[in-house]
Amino acid sequence: MGPDCGTAVIGGVGLGFANVVRPGPVGVVAASGTGSQQVMSLLDSAGVGVRHCLGVGGRDLSAAVGGRSTRQALALLDADPDVQQIVLVSKPPDPGVEAAIREVAAGLSTPVQFALLGPGRPDLTAAARAAVEAAGGTWRTLPVWPAPADGGTPPGRVRLRGAFAGGTLCDEAMIVAAEVVGPVASNIPLPGAVRLGPDLRTGVDGARPAHVMIDFGDDELTRGRPHPMIDGSLRAAWLARQAAEVAAGDGIVVLLDVVLGHAAHPDPAAELAPAVVAARARARARGGALAVVVSLCGTQGDPQGLRRQAEALAAAGAAVHLSNAEATRAALALLSAAG
Repeated sequence: MGPDCGTAVIGGVGLGFANVVRPGPVGVVAASGTGSQQVMSLLDSAGVGVRHCLGVGGRDLSAAVGGRSTRQALALLDADPDVQQIVLVSKPPDPGVEAAIREVAAGLSTPVQFALLGPGRPDLTAAARAAVEAAGGTWRTLPVWPAPADGGTPPGRVRLRGAFAGGTLCDEAMIVAAEVVGPVASNIPLPGAVRLGPDLRTGVDGARPAHVMIDFGDDELTRGRPHPMIDGSLRAAWLARQAAEVAAGDGIVVLLDVVLGHAAHPDPAAELAPAVVAARARARARGGALAVVVSLCGTQGDPQGLRRQAEALAAAGAAVHLSNAEATRAALALLSAAG
């Protein structure tokens, strides 16, 4: 319904990047593609289904756009008698637009849950849990596939590196990480953080930041090439470069997202798992260590096979979480453990 919209589910039929979710009473307004996929996947894991997900584009709640498609989507879902709850998912919104949309939501007959990213706000997993409980469901502990015993990092200088296919998942990870390590440099930086230059290694000021997260799905990096949810080769090459930078006694904690569903790579683990194995081996050979934490976004019904993907990535040496926020906190815990 809006520019740069890549995800929608209409009556159970996915359009663009979409997960296979069970039918149910929830309607989603998505000013975020992978953010809505994360929320829908978490709802599905708790047994709560989705009737529609109306994508409106990640810029819809910006000051320039003013939530035009969001208003329309809210009205459409409110008019559907089979939608008993609406969840609005968005990247960090413009404060003025958010206030106006909250006024619109307050006037609807259908209750609206807000999953709006930003510092001090609930993460998407917490928002999904609130939506599950509001729908009368029971939140279930999410499974985790731990890394092998040698998957940690040694004492010494340890850096955090993130490589994301989903811009909203990158935003969420940076928000969570900033609470612990301070602002994280990025090609899509949050306010107050360093913007990376074209090499994606140094800031525009020429300095080399300690902690970096990159959105490989950003428009600047997808011109003339497939989106990283379709083609993981760019991130696999990036992972090799990270391993090549590990010095003796030092370590890197890498945070990756893997998004399943229709239109995504048919077997992303087949492309990324060998890259994880090779990167960890190269870091060890240099006298350091490289730990990998994966945020796996998907459902049991996705064609790639959620469990099969998780097991393949874990066998390669990665810790795998179904919650992006929990994956980020696990990566931060490795940093803290390394001292």
